[in-house]
Amino acid sequence: MAIRILVVDDATFIRDMIKKQLRDKIPGVEIIDAPDGARALAQMKNQSVDLILSDWEMPNMTGAELLSTVRAMPNAEKTPFIMISSRGDRNHIVKAIELGVSDYLSKPFSAEELLKKVFKQLKIAGKNPAQRVSGATTQGIAFASVDVLTGGRAEAVAAAPKPANPFANSSASALLGGKPAVKAVETTKAAKGKAQLRFSNNRTFSCVIREMSLQLMNCLMQRSDDLPGLFDQAVVDIETGDGNNLARVNGYVHSIQAGENRPDTGVVKIVIRFVDNDAEKFETLSKYIAQM
Repeated sequence: MAIRILVVDDATFIRDMIKKQLRDKIPGVEIIDAPDGARALAQMKNQSVDLILSDWEMPNMTGAELLSTVRAMPNAEKTPFIMISSRGDRNHIVKAIELGVSDYLSKPFSAEELLKKVFKQLKIAGKNPAQRVSGATTQGIAFASVDVLTGGRAEAVAAAPKPANPFANSSASALLGGKPAVKAVETTKAAKGKAQLRFSNNRTFSCVIREMSLQLMNCLMQRSDDLPGLFDQAVVDIETGDGNNLARVNGYVHSIQAGENRPDTGVVKIVIRFVDNDAEKFETLSKYIAQM
């Protein structure tokens, strides 16, 4: 009998990435999905599932509420449940454990992290699916998302050459802690705020926000050897003037390019497109944008 996995997340982009990775690695897997907890429960009324992967922050019914409901269901109380969240702080994880979660996966995550936890929980549940050998895992989950959007026709992208002096004479780098240049004052005036960008494998970058809407954020950050790639998952922590962070926003790398018209630029422009479908986050972003 085929393994059936339920994927729950309000972001279509995240659901598509997860489904692509699972189908690539588990032959014959059956995947059903839902944008929130309420519709996930509706899916479970007429069919049993072997594993649930659910986001925490969702409209209508959160992942925590879904988990509590599932644990109270006689036919699903022991179903492996992996909670996915952009909040990886200790208190959040402890709460998930108290609710009966089987495992916890922090956003942004790599394909390796996802698959490792999925296979671990399936094995505990007595399911030992055959693994399909492919290059999807080593390429990472971002490449799987490219396949979803392009039908598997993703092109290879050459790595940028390492500059001899990445921040020399860079006007934009003044925003990011580099030495000020002639045009630094003009660029600073255009800056709207600051944020932290988090990617898989614990990569974190500080950035200066240039423009922001409810759909995307355009910002500048320092060039480095471990820059993210197109379609990489991202979590954005926007900094407020009082030193606190706004609600975390989930997204992906929509575009990335040189910050200046020169091969040795020390700054890159990056656009993060948001994928959340959460009214509370929209309200928080709206207030922040109005104050920019």
